[in-house]
Amino acid sequence: MGTVTIGVSIAVPEPHGSLLQERRAGFGDPAAHGIPTHVTLLPPTEVEASALPAIEAHLLSVAAAGRPFPMRLSGTGTFRPLSPVVFVQVVAGASACGWLQERVRDASGPVARELQFPYHPHVTVAHGISEEAMDRAYEELSEYEAEWPCTGFALYEQGPDAVWRKLREFVFGGPVVPPQAPAPAARGTLPAR
Repeated sequence: MGTVTIGVSIAVPEPHGSLLQERRAGFGDPAAHGIPTHVTLLPPTEVEASALPAIEAHLLSVAAAGRPFPMRLSGTGTFRPLSPVVFVQVVAGASACGWLQERVRDASGPVARELQFPYHPHVTVAHGISEEAMDRAYEELSEYEAEWPCTGFALYEQGPDAVWRKLREFVFGGPVVPPQAPAPAARGTLPAR
């Protein structure tokens, strides 16, 4: 069967996902339309295609142990100079993302792996583009805000065309979403220029 490249992530829901994807494309990032807007739980990982059923079973057990939690994005950050990335920050839900990614990569599971860098949940909005465009992304999204109740995550596969496609969603086992703070009308939008 060969190998496939998979990833596990929390999708940024609409309208936020499309808005950030369009902004990423507007900054000149050629990968923007091939990568759904997300918070990574498992970075791109090559696995045997025959392992996918075991991976899905593992992810089902991770989701069953999880509970919905509030996610909030606010402002920008960067990994430069270590890595050419500008991102929107996860300011609520980061510890839950950390808990999830540890269980997804658990040493006893089918996708155990070490990370190249310490885990830091974020939403990439520019990667590997000119410094000027990265600076622009950092500035223009510095006041970006969005929030939503995170109720699960998904398994994705990267196709030969470099586009990531969802294979399956995994919904958390618990029914209760912790209360969200009241959101101002401008949440999930960009400030007026």
